[in-house]
Amino acid sequence: MGKRLLQSERNADLLIDVLRSLVAEHLFKLHDFVIMPDHVHLLIEVGSDITIEKAMQLIKGRFSHRLSHEFFYKGEVWQRGFTEVQVLNKQNFEAHRAYIAENPINAGLVASTGDYPFCFCSLARKKMDHAGST
Repeated sequence: MGKRLLQSERNADLLIDVLRSLVAEHLFKLHDFVIMPDHVHLLIEVGSDITIEKAMQLIKGRFSHRLSHEFFYKGEVWQRGFTEVQVLNKQNFEAHRAYIAENPINAGLVASTGDYPFCFCSLARKKMDHAGST
């Protein structure tokens, strides 16, 4: 991505909404994510009816479309391509989850994973807090 397009709360929330909508459409499973100011890490699982390339095309395309139409952004959004790493077992899965969770700490954005608002664990915590207060 290069630009710090995702550092605004508005844009990060928009990407989270796009991810939620695609998961709700059962296009893939989202196990973990972190939205950094200039890039994204996703831990997704695709089924036999969709490729990782198609899943990424949907994420990037839907976010770009909504950013353009809802917020009138006219610049480039994503870099070409993406990096894919195949997760082979539970140990590898947990290592990738740890890497994703530690990204904001390693970038100097927060002191602990729970402090970063644009990640899976933060949203899960907010959801639990909200459920407990109703």
